[in-house]
Amino acid sequence: MRKQIIAFLGMAFLTISFMYSQGAPDYDGGIKMKLNEDGSKYFRIISWGQFWAQYRDEVPDDISNTNMSIRRARILTYAQINKDFLILTHFGLNSLNATNQSPVGTGDNSQLFFHDFWMQYSLGKKHAIGGGLHYWNGISRLNNQSTLNIMTLDNNRQSWATIGLSDQFARHIGVYLKGSFGKLQYRISVNEAGENTLDSAVDLTNPDTFVVGETYYAGRNVLGSKDAGKNFAGYFDYHFLDQESNFLPYKVGSYLGGKKIFNVGAGFFYHPNGSIIVDDTATPQGEDVSIFAADVFYDAPLGENGSAITAYAVYQNNNYGENFTLGETYETGSMLYGHVGYVIPNDNKKIKFQPYASFNNRTIDAIDDNATTFGLGTNAYFSGHHSKLTLEYQNIKYGDADAQSTVTLQAMIYL
Repeated sequence: MRKQIIAFLGMAFLTISFMYSQGAPDYDGGIKMKLNEDGSKYFRIISWGQFWAQYRDEVPDDISNTNMSIRRARILTYAQINKDFLILTHFGLNSLNATNQSPVGTGDNSQLFFHDFWMQYSLGKKHAIGGGLHYWNGISRLNNQSTLNIMTLDNNRQSWATIGLSDQFARHIGVYLKGSFGKLQYRISVNEAGENTLDSAVDLTNPDTFVVGETYYAGRNVLGSKDAGKNFAGYFDYHFLDQESNFLPYKVGSYLGGKKIFNVGAGFFYHPNGSIIVDDTATPQGEDVSIFAADVFYDAPLGENGSAITAYAVYQNNNYGENFTLGETYETGSMLYGHVGYVIPNDNKKIKFQPYASFNNRTIDAIDDNATTFGLGTNAYFSGHHSKLTLEYQNIKYGDADAQSTVTLQAMIYL
């Protein structure tokens, strides 16, 4: 016991199990505390933060063009006291800025909440079952993206296709099954659909506020948990080259040449009666929500000089119900998204530069038009993803509205 306390206080045990996964050969696995001599019982702590300084070209006259915010501040810990059992806890905040701060850190504006809390039981070496507030999502790689190692400034927003509509910040309460058959990895889940959604247009106490012909993501609220209480998700990817870890659900954005990866995947999300549409008698009718995608991911070193390429592309079909649209973010229609990045050759193994470009084109049924997003940026890595700066220019054009341009500088530390 005394040895364990000394090890804990010193935070001294660093493992090598994830040495190069984040592109930092000096990181050595982070903070992992052994609870027995052979390390089979342990817990690990991960902490990260992202600070943004941002400029927008089109804002109201009384609003500043520049602002600063804490994009993410998170702590994640997981532990195994037996090889068959694992528990994970993840909490933190998102997008803390001048408009949503709380005077004393409490009250309605408090940002701190659980992102994940789930427990897992092993079903052998390659399969496991678990339950809780989890991130074993369906649809695509980007819907399972880790926020520790995104290659672009942030994840493609429409790839997180259910945030706030049926879940809590891309996490559902449910049960999941995950594992692999040879080079094929899988994750499937059955989940509760949340009642509190971003689609607040429906006043459940006053059906007269329903607009005939409009679709709302409020199936569970209006139709009840029996008809619209559950949703189903899955993602499957085949690993042709190096095998990625599926120990945790979070997909790596870029290995910076540390691995040679070529994966092809496909996934889905299905929520029976997840939405409602109001007919001409003001009676709400259930609308099934179905989203599916197919994607490809390639990440590999190029030669011996430290250069590397990261490339990703996805096609996603979104059906939230007839002509559904919400906040220029969630729409019934389809999406084609891709990004590519290149690590510039550099003899310094610690410092790396990675310019990149991204493009998103969406068809939107409700407005019978398209939306496009173009991004151009560069990452400066000082210790892989553990210490980096990102500068990105992004241009968004939604239908016939004027384009909006944004320049963002991000500083990130991940321990």
